[in-house]
Amino acid sequence: MAGVALENVGKVYADGTRAVDNLSLDIADGEFVVLVGPSGCGKTTALRMVAGLEDISEGTVRIAGQVVNHFPPRDRDVAMVFQSYALYPHLNVFDNIGFGLRLRRLPKAEIRDRVVGAANSLGLREYLDRRPGALSGGQRQRVAMGRAIVREPAAFLMDEPLSNLDAKLRVQMRAEIARTTRQTGVTTIYVTHDQTEAMTLGHRVAVMKKGVLQQVATPQELYDRPVNIFIAGFIGSPAMNLVQGTFVRSLTGGDGTGLQLALGDQRLAVPPALLARRPGLGAYLGRPVAVGVRPEDLQDAGLVPGGDLPRLRAVADLTEALGSDLLVHFELAAPPVVNPDTKELERDAGAAGLAPADGIGHGTAMVARFNPRSPVREGDSVQIAVDVDRLHVFDLETSAAIW
Repeated sequence: MAGVALENVGKVYADGTRAVDNLSLDIADGEFVVLVGPSGCGKTTALRMVAGLEDISEGTVRIAGQVVNHFPPRDRDVAMVFQSYALYPHLNVFDNIGFGLRLRRLPKAEIRDRVVGAANSLGLREYLDRRPGALSGGQRQRVAMGRAIVREPAAFLMDEPLSNLDAKLRVQMRAEIARTTRQTGVTTIYVTHDQTEAMTLGHRVAVMKKGVLQQVATPQELYDRPVNIFIAGFIGSPAMNLVQGTFVRSLTGGDGTGLQLALGDQRLAVPPALLARRPGLGAYLGRPVAVGVRPEDLQDAGLVPGGDLPRLRAVADLTEALGSDLLVHFELAAPPVVNPDTKELERDAGAAGLAPADGIGHGTAMVARFNPRSPVREGDSVQIAVDVDRLHVFDLETSAAIW
């Protein structure tokens, strides 16, 4: 096992396209790090540079402290698991798993011990004599995992290994990958577009956009403390609501110390503690900012104990009953947030160019996650309690979080 370090790594193709720009990332021995981001953000290119499948234009890649920039893939002591499985159709499961060991001319007894051990851990023992064509997608992916495990590499490199599986199998294989990597303790770099995989698998998650690393942190920190609008909108499902608002002083108590958030024609009382936690907000009083609020921080006011949270008035445009939650879609009469980050998020969601892009009318489309026992249905007027303590605030021009 070994750590992996990328130091100011860049990739520029012959036509001048810069796929990865100044990427620096230290992955500790035994750590599971996920690279996530929209299609074309450079995450797979970064992984392929670690593997030696792409030449490095700039910077340094180290594995176990050794610079490997010019090492061929076979000399880097890494094992890749691909999206396409890359199994040999004419070989049975046993021979597919043990193929790399035979190339290294290991003793037959050792090959058998390693293959059977991997097959047992992955639930493949009864399929060792079958060929890939007789296996399900999940079983084939487990064979690909087994082939990587038996090599006992310094690091696993996984490139969207679950994208070809259906939803149920993805959940099962996520658990399998988590269990296997935990048991082996092998350093793992995992590339995915699926934020659920990223959040459930990674010790840390590195989010990329257009070849640039945006933030690397634990899953919970990414969710709770996104450093910019792109991270805020990319992490979370349903996505964080983003709307333009203005923080203003009120005359509460007569001393001018009260704080309110103006969202269109509605105002929410905001506790002074928010300004205390985000002192940088003081420089933005009276100026439009991007306000972010997670759907779960918008509740049916009629079901909130105490009923003392600030409220928004709205009409439910659509409700989606999910059993565990009730998603309520509504429009807020306040301007949407439109900048390069939100446009990138729209492109990733496939919503670019749709009209209207951000609202049903001229406001901002919002989503609330209500208790499933809420009686609210499409067309109802609703009072929405806002947990203002959990608001996120960003600079409209730079997209940076305001702390």
